[in-house]
Amino acid sequence: MIVDQHQPVVEKYYGSGKMKSVVCRLLDECDRVTKKLRTGWEEDRMYPKLAEIMNNPPMPLYSSNTNARRQPAAEEFIVDPREIDKVLLELAGMIGRWYLFKKFISDALKEDVAGEDSPETPSLPTERVEKEKAAETDLLSQTASEALFEELITTYYIPFETWYIRTIVDKAHRLSKTDTLQSPITTTTPDDVFYIFKAVASRLLSTGSLCCVDRMVKQLKEVFERDYVTVIKRKMDDVYKNSGPMASNARPDRIERENRVSFIILLNDLDISTSHLERLVQDLAENPLIFQHFVENEQLLVKERVSSFSQLTLRLKSSLRSGIEQLFNQLLRPKLRTFVLDIYKDITYVLDEEGYSSADYQDLTRKRFMKVWESLVEGYKDTFSEGNYRLFIGLVLDVLLRPWEKYVMSLKYTELGAVRFDRDLRAIIAYLASQTTFGDIREKFVRLQQISTLLNLDAEEDVDEFYNGSGISWKIGPHEARAIASLKT
Repeated sequence: MIVDQHQPVVEKYYGSGKMKSVVCRLLDECDRVTKKLRTGWEEDRMYPKLAEIMNNPPMPLYSSNTNARRQPAAEEFIVDPREIDKVLLELAGMIGRWYLFKKFISDALKEDVAGEDSPETPSLPTERVEKEKAAETDLLSQTASEALFEELITTYYIPFETWYIRTIVDKAHRLSKTDTLQSPITTTTPDDVFYIFKAVASRLLSTGSLCCVDRMVKQLKEVFERDYVTVIKRKMDDVYKNSGPMASNARPDRIERENRVSFIILLNDLDISTSHLERLVQDLAENPLIFQHFVENEQLLVKERVSSFSQLTLRLKSSLRSGIEQLFNQLLRPKLRTFVLDIYKDITYVLDEEGYSSADYQDLTRKRFMKVWESLVEGYKDTFSEGNYRLFIGLVLDVLLRPWEKYVMSLKYTELGAVRFDRDLRAIIAYLASQTTFGDIREKFVRLQQISTLLNLDAEEDVDEFYNGSGISWKIGPHEARAIASLKT
């Protein structure tokens, strides 16, 4: 307020560019006041709290510290996180006010330098203007207050904020409950964790300190990986590890179903965390606090720092894919070994008109496929998130299609048999497409569809000529094409 109100007066009576000396005196007074305030505040508020968090570090689930004290229940925290939150609000407020003050002074001095280059005065050389701006920055950066607030960031803010978020993330894991009202079914952990991450990140931006943002973003990334993603992965590992011996009256299918659902829910947590993280990064990059609290030349850097959280998406997706592959390999892959043989048992495509009519009436291939497929995916579709189900079905089809292609290329076909094969294949693809909301099912069957196309060529049509002149983007090589065409009898 002093600068804002008195700058025009100083410039009027002492000339443009004279406000700098006034600011220097103000900064000296500011240094004296902040030192005095810090001493009493630090003794009353910070020393006791710092000792508390140092003596009671976060002990997350699955801590590797075997000599650690007994891990408390969520309700037993020795240090109340709410008290630390209050201290952090005070700290962030103090730091933020200093950096806002710096921003205001910097802007005021820039105007002061610009005032020297008025129409009534000769233009200043560009080099001199740049030197003046650099001098303003040095003037603010070399104050005792600047050193004091940087020390507050290092000594108190970063340790307190790190302790706080680790403790709250751990609490979210311990109080985690399955939210059966959600679709897909998830636990309460992702919503709780990302709520607190957004709150902490917003508080970080309110400090206005680029140095603080730099260091705290690194801490938040480590916390996210170590205390959130890794803990979910350990929970997934424990689903089957801790199932233990079955009770004599326990039904194996019921236990298997419960374990499967528990595992899928954790996978859904990872999937929804990916979308939460993408939205968080976008919200932070567009947060108005960046423009309000940071000087212009720092705003782009701050955006880059908070946008770097998107790197964690790769870790989430990697953990998610490995979890789905683990579930698939453990529960479903063994059941797929005889899938194709079960579908085509006693099926022939060497058909005359009577055989074709009978096959058309019975429609065995489509009916068998639907029956076996539904028994396979039962309990997965309704539990998985859409993204996870898509990935899961992709794994199923990747495993099925190669043996399927190999099997159909071992059969013989008449002209009517090739037509019947094409109808069976189209019916199966249409059925699968109707069972999913994503649209890439047909892409998985491109090779089988091309096999069907080649089988249904007219007898007098040359395979090589059709292959080279059809304009089809072939997934089948020319040698394979000739071999497929030769399957017709």
